[in-house]
This record gives sequence, C-alpha cells and structure tokens, in this order.
Amino acid sequence: MATEQEKLDDLVTGLKQQRDHLRVRMHLVEMEAKQEYNRLSEQLDKLNSQYEPVRDAATESAGEVVAALMLAAEEMGNGLQRVVTKIQESKS
Repeated sequence: MATEQEKLDDLVTGLKQQRDHLRVRMHLVEMEAKQEYNRLSEQLDKLNSQYEPVRDAATESAGEVVAALMLAAEEMGNGLQRVVTKIQESKS
C-alpha cells in the first residue's frame, strides 16, 4: 500500500509530466500561429498591391474587383482572428 509520501511523489511527478507536455503543445501552437501569421501577412501584402491600383477606379469591372478584394479582406480578418485565438488559447 502506497504511503502518503509516495502518493504525493506520484502526484508531483504526474504534474511535472503534464506541465512538460503542455509546454511542448504551447510551443507547437505558437509555431502554428506564427506560420499562419506569416501566411496571412504575405496575403495582406498581395491584397494591398491589388487594392492600390483599383482604389480610385470607377468602372464596373473595378467594382467586381473591389468586391472580390472585400471578400479577400474579410477572409484575412477571419484568419488573423484565428491567430489571435490560437495565441490566447496557448496562454490559457
């Protein structure tokens, strides 16, 4: 039968293992968040380079391009929010 000291030793050992496991998972989440951020940052640069030439255009085709860019911008915002969420979850 395990003594109180042995039970406490097992509990502390288990907590250390859990902490180490969480540290690895947090590092992976941070890496995933960084990768997602870098991907989104590149997309934002592309979006901006596409947006600048049509910003002041008033033709119908420019309107379609602007609508497509709006959709891309919304998706970008959603992606950036996912990065924020991953970072927040990794700190919890």
